[in-house]
Amino acid sequence: MTAPLTGAAVLTGTAVVAEARRWLGTSYRHQASLHGVGCDCLGLVRGVWRGVLGSEPEAAPPYSGTWAESAPPGRDPLMEAAGRHLVPVPGPLPDYRAEPGDVLLFAFRAHLPARHCAIATGPDGMIHAHDRACVAEVALTPWWRRHLAGAFRFPEIVSR
Repeated sequence: MTAPLTGAAVLTGTAVVAEARRWLGTSYRHQASLHGVGCDCLGLVRGVWRGVLGSEPEAAPPYSGTWAESAPPGRDPLMEAAGRHLVPVPGPLPDYRAEPGDVLLFAFRAHLPARHCAIATGPDGMIHAHDRACVAEVALTPWWRRHLAGAFRFPEIVSR
């Protein structure tokens, strides 16, 4: 793990991407967040947070593989947590241009809450963890863009 930024150090989107890239190849493990051992998509974001900011602001509660489908009506737990700790990216999502280090949230059905997250590497790429695969850097394709439900930035980012 890299040392979290402290004191006069400034957090940049580039630093967030560099930390996320350290996780490439980490195996998928539901609810895990251990570099080189295993993580899920939320565990990747949590691990990158620890790598660039230090301690996580809250512990993730236990969750099943189908937690989004069983969320109470009108609730979006992943979006709510992101809103508590990350900075929302202003503007409408159809016009959104991903910046390095942005946290992207995806919903796969219009009536369901967001259930997947990734870290943008720039306008056309992202790093994510998904079941039955290792953490990978992939293209932010039109399919992913159609399912984009929210975009956030780590607090304290001062430049890209």
